[in-house]
Amino acid sequence: MSPFIQQLPALICVVIGAPGSYPAVVRSDRARFLRARTARWEERRLSVYSDYARSLKKTVTLTYRVASHLGADPHPHTLTMAEAQPFPAEAAVALEPSGETLIMLGGKEAVEQARVWVAAVLEMERFVREGRGEPEAWQTLLAQQRAAREGYYTAVRSDLELPPGHAARTPLLPSVPAT
Repeated sequence: MSPFIQQLPALICVVIGAPGSYPAVVRSDRARFLRARTARWEERRLSVYSDYARSLKKTVTLTYRVASHLGADPHPHTLTMAEAQPFPAEAAVALEPSGETLIMLGGKEAVEQARVWVAAVLEMERFVREGRGEPEAWQTLLAQQRAAREGYYTAVRSDLELPPGHAARTPLLPSVPAT
């Protein structure tokens, strides 16, 4: 038998296998590309969600401090309205780009919950601008803000397909007295 005839089965397998393996390689590369693209977008969305929360939280902390000066909040670092005057504008300037990016990249439910949260924070700002020192009214606003924040985090976690949870509700451990 000639050497060509002996190698003919192997040659036939190569001729049949090459076109058959090409679609498998293309499919595999496409799947890898889609996974990488999805991971990049999820990382970007997480960054957008975090930036927005961080920017809004600056305003929340500022209102805590001014409300403390007014006698409505127990925050230890009080701030008068005069001292706080430049900060709301700075916080708004920081919030604006992250808010626009959130609208562009965020999931529908997360964007809606962000609007609820920012509305609650705006109510807190109005409270301190009016110079109100009513602890009960302030506590109501705090509860609304915390519920709105929790709604935002829940929507974000759902959008990013993360397990549910909210670390801010974890009870604090009692302090141990120094001996």
